[in-house]
Amino acid sequence: MPLHLVKLCVGCDSVDDLSDWIAERAAENRRRGLPPYHIHRTRQMPKRGEEMLDGGSLYWVIRGEMRVREAIVELNAVTDERNVPHCDIVLSGDLVPVEPRRMRPFQGWRYLAAGDAPRDLPRLGQGAVELPAEFVRELAVLGLL
Repeated sequence: MPLHLVKLCVGCDSVDDLSDWIAERAAENRRRGLPPYHIHRTRQMPKRGEEMLDGGSLYWVIRGEMRVREAIVELNAVTDERNVPHCDIVLSGDLVPVEPRRMRPFQGWRYLAAGDAPRDLPRLGQGAVELPAEFVRELAVLGLL
């Protein structure tokens, strides 16, 4: 079973904001002759990285809720201009909406076991992706999803 990461999406107020940001970065990379990957840099290399490369995703928390996931493609050890080591998490760029889940604020990232991950919204039925997060959450509480 794959292992996932959970990360706060700082600076984005919605899934659309994150999607737009990813598209802008991809376009900028293309203009510069670089691969159009979505790369998220973090300070530490995950110690359980091999488990994440076996189908893991990064689950983005937006405004206090886990809302979308993005497949993890690669983990690269890099060094910044001050010679400080970091990890570049190479992501697919394809956002998959998930069943909204409230999350408390935290720093850095957290591991998420596959069995604890929220369900993808497209599997919940036709039109579920377009529903506002509050409705999806209420439907889940009522046991209708």
